[in-house]
Amino acid sequence: MSEAVLRLAGLEKRYNPGRPNEVKVLEGADLSVAPGEVVALVAPSGAGKSTLLHIAGLLDTPDGGTVEIAGHDMTGAGDRARTATRRGAVGFVYQFHHLLPEFSAAENVILPQLAHGVSAGAAADRAAALLASVGMTARAGHRPAELSGGEQQRVAFCRAVANGPQLLLADEPTGNLDPTTSDTVFDALMGLVRETGMAALIATHNPALAARMDRIVRLEGGRLVAG
Repeated sequence: MSEAVLRLAGLEKRYNPGRPNEVKVLEGADLSVAPGEVVALVAPSGAGKSTLLHIAGLLDTPDGGTVEIAGHDMTGAGDRARTATRRGAVGFVYQFHHLLPEFSAAENVILPQLAHGVSAGAAADRAAALLASVGMTARAGHRPAELSGGEQQRVAFCRAVANGPQLLLADEPTGNLDPTTSDTVFDALMGLVRETGMAALIATHNPALAARMDRIVRLEGGRLVAG
């Protein structure tokens, strides 16, 4: 197996530590995700899936353990290094699309590239190519309010991968969609992942979608176990 894009080792996370209402969310969680691998993260609500994804994506810090992204130990990195890694190496997709309502679908995919230093022309070309890959060319000029839920989420996928991240983290990316739309959107997501060779960690409650991924891990008692 290729060198892991994401490596989590011995992650510990507690809320209200040392108090009577202390909650232990992660207790020695370990995980590696290789390039091109799509891993399903499954657990009941409140078990800590979002916390794990936030730590993996450098949005939160663990109380113990290490986080490596693309071979770099980010555990003790400063804010500037963490921000740079998030922008360049990590893509995020959430249950709600979080698109900017005043901009078109294409502009929502262009903007993160401009923030990353890509020229306007190159950003527009990449946005067009990504939107075409998920069947959104005809809707590229529409604002989010003019798109269906499935269309909005496909745009969100394109935005997440616009800067060519090595790691994609998704938190219930089809959770708000009906089963038919969910399948369509998931196919689009998998197509993007396979095409780019990213590593992907996708939290889902949907067992049918989880079964279509390369591997399933379950968060149980603060640890990750094979599904």
